[in-house]
Amino acid sequence: MRARDPRVAARTAVVVLLVCAVTMLVFSLFGPNAATPAGVVASWVTAAVLVGLALLYRAAPPELIDARGGYVLIAVIGTALCCAMNWITQDPSAGGQAFLAFPVLWAGVNLRRGAVALVTVVAVAGDAVVLFRLQPVGNAVSDLSFFGAVLVVMAIMLVRAGETTDRLVALLQRQATVDSLTGLVNRRVLDEALGSALGAPLTPQGTSLVLVDVDSFKTINDRYGHPVGDDALVHVADVLRTVVRAGDAVLSRMGGDELAVLLPDCPADVALRRASEVLDAVRAAPLLLADGTLLAVSVSLGVAHAPSHATGLEELYAAADAALYAAKRAGRGRVEVAVS
Repeated sequence: MRARDPRVAARTAVVVLLVCAVTMLVFSLFGPNAATPAGVVASWVTAAVLVGLALLYRAAPPELIDARGGYVLIAVIGTALCCAMNWITQDPSAGGQAFLAFPVLWAGVNLRRGAVALVTVVAVAGDAVVLFRLQPVGNAVSDLSFFGAVLVVMAIMLVRAGETTDRLVALLQRQATVDSLTGLVNRRVLDEALGSALGAPLTPQGTSLVLVDVDSFKTINDRYGHPVGDDALVHVADVLRTVVRAGDAVLSRMGGDELAVLLPDCPADVALRRASEVLDAVRAAPLLLADGTLLAVSVSLGVAHAPSHATGLEELYAAADAALYAAKRAGRGRVEVAVS
């Protein structure tokens, strides 16, 4: 049971722990906790425990705490402290029970569904023990039904809100990295991957880049309409996926009608063979149009290799682009390799 974001969970945990510690100190001077020596001592002990936990969670690495279930544990400890305080001070009032909302609220905001359910169950069970110990059965059932319902509904609403937020964040992250038309990664992701590949220690195989351009793309748009042009791009992207395994390469849409294949740890001759396979696969798979006719799609490809043709990112792009335009000038529907 992990936190949704360990760093955020750590920061909010420290704040909540310190706020609760201060509240305990105030309660040791006023309210039910100040009525008996036991209540005062319990308040100070609880405050000391909370401050200690705050210091621990402030100093320890958030990821380490999360890996060991520390964020779930702190919420469970919070519920146990609340119930113990109510037991010691003999306080079954709504004010005393209200403190159980703190760990449930914190869990609902920071933890995932299973952990929130566990914390909520512990809070309701602990509250039941205290209420049935301090009140007649009828009153205990009434109070537990009301406050238990509050905790459960609050937890459900927070979990749903958190999961909705997570889905929206994931969608935004995907939109920031993936081309919405083809489903390939965008130029920014390709640049980062290429920069990492070129920045890593050189291997004997080097790094290859293949640029793929749809031939006569403007003619396809003018003759059949832009939706068919989009279909042609999606079609070529799908062919790329069938020929080049995603685990071996980074498939990207550069923009317009140009796609790219980054092949880390790949020599130039292997990249040339992969490019030829893509060319043959596109030729062998015409695009089926809505009226049932088949549209032959052609691509031109340019291959460049680092360090054979370039060493830097921009230089490698330029070398592959020059090879691509050499293929265009030579009649399209072919593969050309950059000049060393």
